[in-house]
Amino acid sequence: MTEESAEKSITSPSPKANESRSPGQLAWRRFKRDRTGVISAGIVIFFFVIAIAAPLIAKLYGKDPYTTYGQDIPGLLNDFAYPVKPNGGISSDFWFGIEPQLGRDVFTFLLYGIRTSLLLATAATLLTTLVGVVVGVTAGYLGGKTDYLIGRVIDILLSFPSTLFFIAFMPVVYNLFVPFDEDVPVWLRATCLILALSAFGWASIARLLRGQVLGLREREFVEAAKVTGASPARIIFKELLPNLWTPILIQSTLMLPAYVTAEAGLAFLGVGIIDPTPDWGVMIQRGAQFYSDDITFMIFPGVSMILFVLAFNLLGDSVRDALDPKSKR
Repeated sequence: MTEESAEKSITSPSPKANESRSPGQLAWRRFKRDRTGVISAGIVIFFFVIAIAAPLIAKLYGKDPYTTYGQDIPGLLNDFAYPVKPNGGISSDFWFGIEPQLGRDVFTFLLYGIRTSLLLATAATLLTTLVGVVVGVTAGYLGGKTDYLIGRVIDILLSFPSTLFFIAFMPVVYNLFVPFDEDVPVWLRATCLILALSAFGWASIARLLRGQVLGLREREFVEAAKVTGASPARIIFKELLPNLWTPILIQSTLMLPAYVTAEAGLAFLGVGIIDPTPDWGVMIQRGAQFYSDDITFMIFPGVSMILFVLAFNLLGDSVRDALDPKSKR
């Protein structure tokens, strides 16, 4: 063996080493080579860390999102209730400035707003995925009348104008639990939002998984499991679900940013989370009232939301390409 061939045999990986890698390891290698996906993952993780650590950051910062500093501390707001200092009152004491009229700290309000929006979107995504998986797998595996009935329900939900429903009926839903002249508790608003978003969101993932199961249930490994006397539950959990993790994960990563924008939109319209609870949509709604005089109040919530949604969408594309290399254009 020559020196050159010996060097090649040492540096080049053996075919057996590549063959022994699991699909998850191969997907992880492909994902690490995707620079856009890695950067997007870093941005997404940063936002989630900020959301989780919001109370600690606010404590170290020395302020909270509810105190009206502009009204309590003289000299922060002028006679028109606008910050005295330029650029929204940005200073060493108020890093992102203070809010007009009420004078709340924008930085801590944004921290807690990110926390609220991500909590609601994550909960809605998990519930939607769970319902979609159960319904989609059930319809695809059982087939027949069950598949037909579930298919018609999915068609109705996908054609239903969910945004109009939220605007028109969410106040009615709130009034079912709380009298009209009383304030709706934050927990009730959050619960209703999660349930409403999930009720209209599971249909798309259920339809996708139904089609996947219809193809998988005719495969040889499923027929072999039936021949051996495996129960339907065992076939679903041991044979079908392991082959569905890729579409489930991809759909979930694309669903969460959509729920972030949907929740913010409902808050902006006043049918979701409302002031004084910190929320991305509430901040944008408040900033829209003052952007003609100072656009600073729109910049921080607007740019942060755009950055998060864009990063999560790019992350979803990268995850899809890593798990399914044939999907690359």
